[in-house]
Amino acid sequence: MPSLQDTSFLHPEYPIASLILCSTPIRGHITPMLAVASGLIRRGHNVRFLTGNQYREQVLATGAVFAPLPEESDYDDTQLDAAFPGRVGLKGPAGIRYDIQEIFVRPGRFQFAALLALLAAEPADAVLAESSFMGAALLLATPRDTRPAVINCGIAPLGLASRDTAPFGLGIKPMPGAFGRLRNRLLTTVANRIIFAPLHKYADAMAHELLGAPFPGLLMDWPRRADHLVQFTVPEFEYPRSDLPGTVRFVGPVSQSAQAAPPAGGAGGTGGLPEWWDELDTGRPVVHVTQGTVANQDFGDLIRPTIEALAPEDVLVVVGTGGRPTGELTGPLPANVRVAANLPYDALLPKVDVIVTNGGYGGVQFALRHGVPLVVAGETEDKTEVSARVQWSGTGINLRSNRPSRDAIGKAVRTVLTTPGYKRASERIAASITASRGVDALADLVESLDRPALR
Repeated sequence: MPSLQDTSFLHPEYPIASLILCSTPIRGHITPMLAVASGLIRRGHNVRFLTGNQYREQVLATGAVFAPLPEESDYDDTQLDAAFPGRVGLKGPAGIRYDIQEIFVRPGRFQFAALLALLAAEPADAVLAESSFMGAALLLATPRDTRPAVINCGIAPLGLASRDTAPFGLGIKPMPGAFGRLRNRLLTTVANRIIFAPLHKYADAMAHELLGAPFPGLLMDWPRRADHLVQFTVPEFEYPRSDLPGTVRFVGPVSQSAQAAPPAGGAGGTGGLPEWWDELDTGRPVVHVTQGTVANQDFGDLIRPTIEALAPEDVLVVVGTGGRPTGELTGPLPANVRVAANLPYDALLPKVDVIVTNGGYGGVQFALRHGVPLVVAGETEDKTEVSARVQWSGTGINLRSNRPSRDAIGKAVRTVLTTPGYKRASERIAASITASRGVDALADLVESLDRPALR
């Protein structure tokens, strides 16, 4: 491992920035970071991308140089129970603690070593990392004059602790006034001293071993210490915070076409479009249902109950299986249902009236980019927080369940279709997203870095 006192890796002043992008080997994390890489490379910057081996080809397709994570921090995100058997059967706080420690925190020591090796091999102007990449948090704990700038890429809801918000992960909306701040303070105390206390202890021990000092600040709040925090959304879709650090910039979503919308699929039709495509323009309301491309192993969670809930309704139900073969959607399909493995979302969403989804951050923002209101049903990963923001922003209904009932889905869809306020709220956010610049704004930031000051 290179010495932390070795400043030879610091970048001289280059006209083109040399960047290292970092992502844990989880599809929902790496996909928006691939869009970031593509955008920065289009602007002429040199990018090395540190992530898992299974994503090598996707990284190379962006034009970036692939840098593999060490074996100790690499895993197959489609087989997490096999990679981390200790998580099987755990629920509630115990399950949350296990996943954070073993899937995200423990690999941090190996990510950190890989980062230092990359910096020693070739200098960099900045390290850009998504929030679950603990190697970047450890790099931030080193002296500022011995490292490049660290930019946190906000590819999930903003999780910074604040007096104005409840602790991240609970899915609790803000409450104004003194009582709300008191509630937030009490919940934060419970979260830090009870629920997450073992994680803080573990992170401190790891930092002591690697750096000779405790982990600086709260583990879950490490992006606060980044030199810059670029949040890939618009302010209208994030809780207001009176104590928001000046390092935070809202730049709008990354381009989601590649990640939320695989190439058009399905049989028949011209240009690869499904043969039923023209039915989208018959005047019936169109409801699109998807479980994304990761949490779609069991169509019984959301797709099948939505199909059954809307079977008697005068709507066209468009099902996207997230790349899985359509034949895996077993059972009879009502006459108003159309199915495709992959769909061209840029073409589809202008024709959609409501989206029913499990609440992936990128997919929800892609829907809002087109002004489409939502019905969300997600309680895993960051989906609890995404779903809460959908309800708070007025852009849709939060069903507060991974597996909602048919009755709940049907009622929610009818409510969104017949209540104009949801559409208006979505269109307001769409206008803000249209005016945002996404990765180009990040590139502006990178190009404004005072690189000579790093030497």
